[in-house]
Amino acid sequence: MLLMPFHRLIILIFGLSLILGLIIWLVNSIYQLYIQISFTAPLLANILIFLITGISGFLIYALVHYYNKLFFRKSNFKHKINYLPKFKNRKQNSLEDVRVVLNQVKSIKDKVAKQSLLKRSKEIRNDLDRQEFKIIIFGKGSAGKTSLVNSLVGEVIGQVNSSMGTTKIGISYRIKLEELSNKILITDTPGILEMGSGGEKREMLAKQLSIQSDLLLFVIDNDLSESEYQFLKFINSFGKKVLLIFNKTDLYSKKDKIKILNSLRNKIKEFTFIEDIILTAANPQNRQLKARQKVNLSADINILTKKIVMIIQTEGQELITKNILIKSQRLGEEVSQIINKQRNKQSNKIINQYQWMTAGIVIVNPLPFFDMLATAAVNTQMIVEIGQVYEYKLSSDEGKELALSLGKTLIGLQITKGAVEILGRILQLNISSYLVGKVLQGVTVAYLTRIAGQSFIEYFYHNQSWGQGGIEEVVQRNFQLNRQDVFLQTFIEDAIFKIVNPLTDNLKQINKKKLDKDEW
Repeated sequence: MLLMPFHRLIILIFGLSLILGLIIWLVNSIYQLYIQISFTAPLLANILIFLITGISGFLIYALVHYYNKLFFRKSNFKHKINYLPKFKNRKQNSLEDVRVVLNQVKSIKDKVAKQSLLKRSKEIRNDLDRQEFKIIIFGKGSAGKTSLVNSLVGEVIGQVNSSMGTTKIGISYRIKLEELSNKILITDTPGILEMGSGGEKREMLAKQLSIQSDLLLFVIDNDLSESEYQFLKFINSFGKKVLLIFNKTDLYSKKDKIKILNSLRNKIKEFTFIEDIILTAANPQNRQLKARQKVNLSADINILTKKIVMIIQTEGQELITKNILIKSQRLGEEVSQIINKQRNKQSNKIINQYQWMTAGIVIVNPLPFFDMLATAAVNTQMIVEIGQVYEYKLSSDEGKELALSLGKTLIGLQITKGAVEILGRILQLNISSYLVGKVLQGVTVAYLTRIAGQSFIEYFYHNQSWGQGGIEEVVQRNFQLNRQDVFLQTFIEDAIFKIVNPLTDNLKQINKKKLDKDEW
């Protein structure tokens, strides 16, 4: 049920009262008008009443519609927003994601990658029954991060050295609070923003670790620096709940604390998942009194502790399940990337095979017109084989239809003509004019075969779609990519090795046989 704010209720009552008064006045005025007209023109009076009634009804409908749109738009919008499935569905969605990933992993040929992905998918499945809440603490080494961990852990277990051990990602502590059914695993990470290669490596580890956490604590001791801001931006992209901890507050005056807090709140407005800014003094400095007596201050982390307990009690299991869903989705994306790279590699191997095979055929059997090269370049069997790599089974007729369509596109965009001109110029710089005449058609058809093949890789990658720009845009883009100097240099070197050199050797043997025959 939607509850209306009090000020809007007052506006509504006032508006309805005003409308009711106007309606009474309007009805009385219409009645007087009807009486006056009906004496002289009864039919006109009836028509007038009908029109006025219709217009009034329309205005009332428009007013009600506008009211609904104005007062309930915000509430309805909130109900429609759903960044991730509801808690009850997330576990099922995670299981489904893992099943899909396992099916995809079967097609990965790299054994090392395959084993790694299978291991991670198994960990995600085991995570579904996890009752442990993972908290990761990030921040600069100078922000008092370790002191905060010591205070949190020491408050619960009475000593700081009861850790699970030091690893490359930091020190982890497992604690149990009376108020909670979940155990808590707190991990103190190395400072993520130190300078140098060590700091960069630690930052990479911390980023990987953030994906595994259910709740993140980000510790600062002043206003956000640029590096801290960028890291928060990264964390926010994963949809993690974050508590921003403003530590060492004992070092600031009340005025300075308010100033820093206002600046922090302004900077984190765009970060959807930052829950709150919490002030702490994990290791307060001792104060010197006038009588030269020192006062030992205890750590001030009560608000933080209560906040953590409240989060785990109210949404702990949901955060765990949400985290598992995010991990399964990321694993699925990673598997898709590996499979796409594998498919691209297989497809390019097929293209490479057909481009030089077709080139050899054309050199042996030259074509009467250069425009015929486009048709020769688009091999039906090549299209069918690339389709099979992307798990599409095409018939021979479907392959022919696609080949014909792309061949016409090569001619229509004058790519055949452009390829002949470009390759002709480059070949003349590398081999004799006589050989250029012999190999130009073959080299050109190999080049066009490559453009066609890479265009079909895009077509099958996008689920047998040429996209909004159509086949022309895809073919033109691949032509532009394959006319860059770096690629052309490599392509011509391959052409000389695979076509020109064998042809030259063959011509030498033919000439030698002729000479031997003449001498005989």
